[in-house]
Amino acid sequence: MHPLLRFTLDIFEPNRAPALVNHSQSAPEIIVAKTLPVSPPALPTTPVVAGPTNSMRHPRANREARLGDVMVAYELKRGQRRSIGFVIRAEGLVVSAPKWVPLHQVDAALQDKSRWIVQKLSESQARQQRLQGRAIEWCDGAMIPYLGQPLQLLLVPPADAGGKLVRFKTGGLGTAELTEADAPSPTLRLALPAGASEDQIRDAAQAWLKRQAQLLFKARLDHFAPQLQVQWRSLALSSARTRWGSARIDGSIRLNWRLMHFQSAVIDYVVVHELSHLRVMDHSPRFWAVVHAVIPDHLALRRQLKDATLPHGL
Repeated sequence: MHPLLRFTLDIFEPNRAPALVNHSQSAPEIIVAKTLPVSPPALPTTPVVAGPTNSMRHPRANREARLGDVMVAYELKRGQRRSIGFVIRAEGLVVSAPKWVPLHQVDAALQDKSRWIVQKLSESQARQQRLQGRAIEWCDGAMIPYLGQPLQLLLVPPADAGGKLVRFKTGGLGTAELTEADAPSPTLRLALPAGASEDQIRDAAQAWLKRQAQLLFKARLDHFAPQLQVQWRSLALSSARTRWGSARIDGSIRLNWRLMHFQSAVIDYVVVHELSHLRVMDHSPRFWAVVHAVIPDHLALRRQLKDATLPHGL
C-alpha cells in the first residue's frame, strides 16, 4: 500500500458511531484519512489528451493516467482538505486532493491502487450497461418488479375500471385513478386513458407503489420492533438513489420505497437493520449480533441488495 493512503474499499463497511446511520448501494469509495506531509505547492493541472481505445473517461475529466493497460481520464478537484480521496461512481473516477499536494503524489497514489481502481471502474460500467439494457418503457403492458416478481401494468379506461379507486396527483392531465388489487398481483390495473403519457403512467404506478410501501413497512416495523425490544416513532419514505434506509436515535426511520421491487426477505433485512440501530448506533460486531439474532441469513440478503440492479427508469 502507498505510504500516504488508508482507504475504504466498500461504502457498505461500518462507520463509527454516527448519529444518523445510512447504508447504500452506491459505488465503492476510497477515503484517505492520514494527513499528508507538507510539500511544495501543486503544479498546474495538465489538460486531458486523447487516449487509447481501452480507456475510461469521466465526463468532466481534466487529467488522465495510464493504469496498467487502461487510460483513465478522471476529474481532479483541489480544495482545502488534508487528504487525498478517490470516489468511483457511475460517471467515473473523481480524485480530490489538497491544493498543496504536488501532482506526482497524486499520480503515485493512483498507481498504487491502479488494479483496484480499474476493477471498480469496470464493474461500474458493466452495471450501467445492465441498467440501460433493462430500461422500463412506461406503457400499457409494461412489466416492473414488485416484491421480487414481475408485475404487468394494464391501462383501463376510468369508466370501465372496477374495484376500489384511489386518486393520486400525477401532474399530467390532473389525476390518475388506480385499481388496487391484493398483493402480490400479476397485474396492476391503472385507470388511465389509452393516450396517457409515459410520465402519467410512471407517476401513477409509483404512487401506488409508495402507498403499498407505507402499509407494508409499517406492518414489518411493528412485527420486528418487539423482537428487538425497541420502539420506532415515525416512518418516512425516501426516494434516494443511493440509500436504502436510515435510523435516528429518536426512533425515526426512513425507508426507500423502491425496496418494494425486492422480495419480502430483503425488505425484512433492511427493516431489521434499521431497527437494530435503535439499540446500537454503529456497525460494530455488537450491532451485527443484534441483526443476526433476528435475521440469521442477513449476510446473503445484504449481498443480494448490494448486487441488485433495478431496471433503469424506476
